[in-house]
Amino acid sequence: MAQNKIHMPGAFGGLMRYDEEYKSRFMITPSQVIGIVIAIVIFVIVLKVLF
Repeated sequence: MAQNKIHMPGAFGGLMRYDEEYKSRFMITPSQVIGIVIAIVIFVIVLKVLF
């Protein structure tokens, strides 16, 4: 009875294409995100040293 199973592929195979659905006004590159995170870390360190 277990041999009668039919395996069918999923509709999208678990993948979604978000670029086709929504276009954001703000395009942030990964290097900009890293720069912002580094700036926040430095800002917090400076605040801890001063106060």
